Amino acid sequence: MKGGATMLIIPVKDGENIDRALKRFKRKFDRTGTMRQLRKRQAFTKPSVERRAQVQKAAYIQHLRDQEEI
Repeated sequence: MKGGATMLIIPVKDGENIDRALKRFKRKFDRTGTMRQLRKRQAFTKPSVERRAQVQKAAYIQHLRDQEEI
C-alpha cells in the first residue's frame, strides 16, 4: 500500500502504568486518521455521488438552523 505509513513511537516512562501508555497510543493513533482512511478506501464512491451527499448534508444542516430560528 502506498502512503506515508509511519510508525508511532510512544515513550513509556519508568514506573508508568501500561494502561496509561496504551491510552496515549490510542489517542495518538486516532489523530492520525488511519482507520478513517482505510474505511474510506474500502469502497469507491464516484465524485458526483460524493458531491450530491455533501449538498444533501448542507441542506439538512441549513434546515436544522432554520428550525432553530423559529
